[in-house]
Amino acid sequence: MIRTVGLKLRTAWGSLSEVRSDDRGDVPGWVLITLMTAGLVVVIWALAGPALAQLFQQAIDQVSSF
Repeated sequence: MIRTVGLKLRTAWGSLSEVRSDDRGDVPGWVLITLMTAGLVVVIWALAGPALAQLFQQAIDQVSSF
């Protein structure tokens, strides 16, 4: 029985290590996703930045007037 459990554990561990080793080649994909996300943040910030700054200033002015 102990041999059977050991064999099952080795088989499961082997399957997990195969899955992990297959995922190593996807680094360029993650780099592309990161760069695209950073680009979107810059574009949205450029478009919405002045409006958000004005909204923030109005909120601060309203709180300060109390």
